[in-house]
Amino acid sequence: MSDTSSAIREVATLGGGCFWCLEAVFDQLAGVTDVVSGYAGGHVANPSYKAVCNGTTGHAEVVQVTFDPAQVSFRELLEVFFSAHDPTTLNRQGADVGTQYRSAIFFHSEAQRATAQQLIAELNAAHAWPGTIVTEVAEAGTFYPAEDYHQEYFANNGRQPYCQFVVAPKVAKFRKQYAERLKK
Repeated sequence: MSDTSSAIREVATLGGGCFWCLEAVFDQLAGVTDVVSGYAGGHVANPSYKAVCNGTTGHAEVVQVTFDPAQVSFRELLEVFFSAHDPTTLNRQGADVGTQYRSAIFFHSEAQRATAQQLIAELNAAHAWPGTIVTEVAEAGTFYPAEDYHQEYFANNGRQPYCQFVVAPKVAKFRKQYAERLKK
C-alpha cells in the first residue's frame, strides 16, 4: 500500500511586488501546500526587512510556494502569478517602488526556466499587457524567510488599510478569475 501523504512536491519562488499580496493569493490556490514570504535574489546573507526596503541588499520580496504538481502545474502557478501583479513595471507595483518590488521568477530547475521564458514570450506575443513584460528570470539562490510578522499577513491583518486597499482587491480578482481552482 502506498502512502499518499508523501506525494511529490515542487517549489516555486516568485516576486511580484509586496509579498503579502502574492501570499494571500497563493494560499487559496488548490494544489498549493505552503506559502512562505521572504527574500531572494540579493547579495547579503540573512537580510532584514528594513535592509531589503532600503534597497541595499539586492533582494526582492518573494513568496516561496510549495505545490503538488499532480494538482497544479508550474505553468498554472505562473499564470496566476502574472494575473496577480503588473509584470510590465520595472521595480514597482503601484505605489510600492524599489528593486525589492521587482517582478521575478527564481527558477529551481531548467524545466521551470524554460516554462517561464516560454510563457513570457507567449504573453508578450499575445499583447496580454499594454507594455512588454520585464519579469526577471534568474536561477534560485538562497531563500530567506521573512520575519514572523510578515507570514500570513493578510489573514492576520485584513483590516489594516494597506490590506484593504491593495491586497483585498487582488485577492477578490483572483477569487473571481480562478473560482474553480480555489481550495475547497
